[in-house]
Amino acid sequence: MVFKKGNIAPIAKQIESKHSIHDHTRIDEYAWMRLSDEQKNAEAPDAHTQSVLDYLNQENSFTEQTLEPTVGFQKKLFEELKGRIKKDDSSVPIFHKDYWYYTRYEDQKEYALHCRRKSTMDAPEEVMLNVNLLAEGKSYYSASGLNLANDNTILAFAEDTSGRRIYTIRFKNISTGEYLDTTIENTSGGTAWSHCGRYLFYTSKNEQTLLSEKIFRFDMETKTSELVYHETDPSFYIGVGISKSDEYIFIGTSSTETSQTLYINAKEPLSVFKEFLPREEKHEYSVEHYNDRFYIVSNLRGAAKNFALLKCPIDSTSFESWEMLIEERTEVLLEGLDVFDGILVVSERINCLPMIRILPMHDFEKGFYLNFSDEAYVAYTSGNIDFNTHMLRYVYSSPTTPISVIEYNLKTGEEKLLKVQEVIGGHNPADYISKRFEIDARDGEKIPVTMVFKSSTLLTSNTPLLLYAYGSYGHIIEPYFSSSRLSLLDRGFAFAIAHIRGGEIKGRRWYDDGRLLNKLNTFNDYIDVAKGLVKLNYTSPNHLYAMGGSAGGLLMGAVANMAPGLFNGMVAQVPFVDVINTMLDESIPLTTNEFDEWGNPKDKVYYNYMLQYSPYDNIKEQEYPNLLITTGLHDSQVQYWEPAKWIARLRTKKLDDNLLLLKCNMEAGHGGASGRFKQYEEIALEYAFLLGLENITA
Repeated sequence: MVFKKGNIAPIAKQIESKHSIHDHTRIDEYAWMRLSDEQKNAEAPDAHTQSVLDYLNQENSFTEQTLEPTVGFQKKLFEELKGRIKKDDSSVPIFHKDYWYYTRYEDQKEYALHCRRKSTMDAPEEVMLNVNLLAEGKSYYSASGLNLANDNTILAFAEDTSGRRIYTIRFKNISTGEYLDTTIENTSGGTAWSHCGRYLFYTSKNEQTLLSEKIFRFDMETKTSELVYHETDPSFYIGVGISKSDEYIFIGTSSTETSQTLYINAKEPLSVFKEFLPREEKHEYSVEHYNDRFYIVSNLRGAAKNFALLKCPIDSTSFESWEMLIEERTEVLLEGLDVFDGILVVSERINCLPMIRILPMHDFEKGFYLNFSDEAYVAYTSGNIDFNTHMLRYVYSSPTTPISVIEYNLKTGEEKLLKVQEVIGGHNPADYISKRFEIDARDGEKIPVTMVFKSSTLLTSNTPLLLYAYGSYGHIIEPYFSSSRLSLLDRGFAFAIAHIRGGEIKGRRWYDDGRLLNKLNTFNDYIDVAKGLVKLNYTSPNHLYAMGGSAGGLLMGAVANMAPGLFNGMVAQVPFVDVINTMLDESIPLTTNEFDEWGNPKDKVYYNYMLQYSPYDNIKEQEYPNLLITTGLHDSQVQYWEPAKWIARLRTKKLDDNLLLLKCNMEAGHGGASGRFKQYEEIALEYAFLLGLENITA
């Protein structure tokens, strides 16, 4: 092993805190590590705050000392990762309302320039927003939600300077280049302009829970905000946006199992939002507009788990007036819809693979699918913001194929490759092998697995293999291309994705079978895939590694307790590991939105079930794999104290001398460092850890 061992690990003090519910008491000796935002941001920290910060800094120092022999390798990896990125890159321009819009980067700069040209790409460039200038002097900066008013002059955008996803909306006059004095604090960042450009609709957050709970209408002339919608159910997310037609402003509300849409005409911004349909439990749907019809993707009040496509007149949105266009199919997940003039483009998933289906509105019999040939790939529509075009734009990638932007002519069927992600230094897809196969789970289900490795790598029991997964919220880990991953593959690693239950790769059933009282399936699937890879002689426990982030970090924590001898090392990124304490505390951001995902432990049934897998509550006196845990002090999604408490308790319980390291970014949140290059420092650290466990140092 190349690491520097023998340093004295930090031992956190223990202050017993008892938590009793359902006639059961849990002891939390590290509850004292929790700080409020006010404590974290105080200019003069009090003694308690300082003790927490000191502990986190001690963990960081211990990690730095242990990994000190890899510092040179980390720098090499960082330059290697960064070196593959095109420094002066730009996006494919998108035409909208007489302008070509695109994003570009200048050589070595961390942040984007958002630009446009009028009518033709030969016209002079207008830089709408240079994020590099806005980020100067800030340790963290994120600009998002760029939204131009209809006069193409006033730009609204949202900025986050802490990493907690609390956005301030700002305005810029593109014609003069001046930033307006007007700002709107404490928002989610999303906005919608009225047709006239006088009013901006935005979503505000609850200052304590950070839940999006109110929609306001801001008057650009009077500089005042008026409440237009208040979501009183804390299990719902809300947001505001505009239809592709620019004719309707939609308020969308959603929980895990239920959604609702409200709307007004964008030309009548002072009107009252109308319910598209009264909210009904377990009815999920989304709405798009075209001419005199609304198009709806719906689960039909729970009767169509994989969703159906319907339409209704704009003046009659009752459920009874909906007309079926595509019925639900058991083996096909209907994922989304793009509306063009006379054509519907439907995104579906069949046999775990994404498909793009072209349907003439008035003759579905002439519909067809675009052809994709790889065993595993990702394909999705993107950048189709105008009705009046016959050009469909989509993105395609596979584990061996860099991201490609393709334009498909809906009239002629011709395709045009607009851009391929450039890998500086060169990349030959033929040098790598990608395959999709299935591994049997213990209950007979077949778990899809995507795998990629260099063609010169022989898969044996000595092959280092990194197994990645997520397994929550229905989120699918797509088999996309990663230039960063080449640094592992080129050094002999294989990489695999376990498409476990809790995701939605096999449809809504696959998701439902991995949440609530089925959550143990997620962890069992991952363990069974790992065992299956060993059985196939693709690797062995001495060379098998695990990685997951956020809810995937929960997966890491649960699996570390359940099958520690199956892995040589794990990387748990911003891990959600203190499940019961978090889900019992409704003051924590996102908790109330998560009850349909994990259950509410105030209900004894869910409490007892969570006790079976909550990583923090199931740490045992046993040997654990080598562990690298990452977090961010300002993370609003998974609070830093979860991994901090987890590692502290692990130190007192584990019976081995394997590595146990915490890296806490003291300036970032859930997404890690801001800037396009800064993120590669974190990846280089993780890769140096994994490669070091294989004694690979160059």
